Amino acid sequence: MTTDTFRSGFVTFVGRPNVGKSTLTNALVGEKVAIISDKPQTTRRAIRGIVTRPDGQLVIVDTPGLHKPRTLLGQRLNDLVESVLGDVDVIGFCVPATEKVGPGDRRIAESLSGYPRARKVAIVTKTDAASREQITDRLVEVDALREDWDAVIPLSSFTRDQLDVLADELLAMMPTGPALYPEDVVTDESREDRIAEIIRESALDGVRDELPHSIAVTIEDIARRETGDMTDIHANVIVERDSQKAIIIGHKGSRLRDVGARARAQIEPLVGTRVFLKLHVRVAKDWQRDPKQLGRLGF
Repeated sequence: MTTDTFRSGFVTFVGRPNVGKSTLTNALVGEKVAIISDKPQTTRRAIRGIVTRPDGQLVIVDTPGLHKPRTLLGQRLNDLVESVLGDVDVIGFCVPATEKVGPGDRRIAESLSGYPRARKVAIVTKTDAASREQITDRLVEVDALREDWDAVIPLSSFTRDQLDVLADELLAMMPTGPALYPEDVVTDESREDRIAEIIRESALDGVRDELPHSIAVTIEDIARRETGDMTDIHANVIVERDSQKAIIIGHKGSRLRDVGARARAQIEPLVGTRVFLKLHVRVAKDWQRDPKQLGRLGF
């Protein structure tokens, strides 16, 4: 790796919630570093996924979806996205091929003018789920949103179609310079944070209405047993109301057991041992609107 030809820098993907930003991040990294759910606003932190190739390194900052905030948490997530956009080299604007460009897309595309330093790429996602006509329509609609796109790329994270094209384009836009992370690192997320996110993803599965936004997870303790073949993990699943607690626990604890089983299956490869996972559900009333509680939960 010589710094006169090696390129490295930061890219972030923006768009409405649930347009495939985290799925795209994971697909490019080649490993799951960001949780995925069909619930909007699943991502709550700026998670960095790192793609290292012989010719360069991309640091992908996966951010929450931009949306009209209804709570203090929502406003802080939008603020987080704004701060990330000011620091990256390239912004990838994502629109799913399966949905027509709407007012929210136009608003986000227009807002990118506030970040003149970053180059802009339009990405039409989820092409595997769309017809050829839909893909063509989306490309035309997206191309018309701005005059300064450096590239407009349709792709599928699921089938990996055109992923290499996107990676090549992004890397070519990065400044020359050394790698920013060791080549064997795929994320700067701590093990504790990754475990908490895996548990939250498992808890999100199957819940409805406003409940997804009310779920947070904290890790109380992670300890490997002296025998070395088992890791004990104690975690809190936090909700805002007693009624939500009952939903998470389920009839005679059945749903919470399912959450634990799904989470454990993903945590064990991460820690390298079998896992005893103890989940405690507790209520923190209206935590999304409480500055002190948001602070305690890391927002």
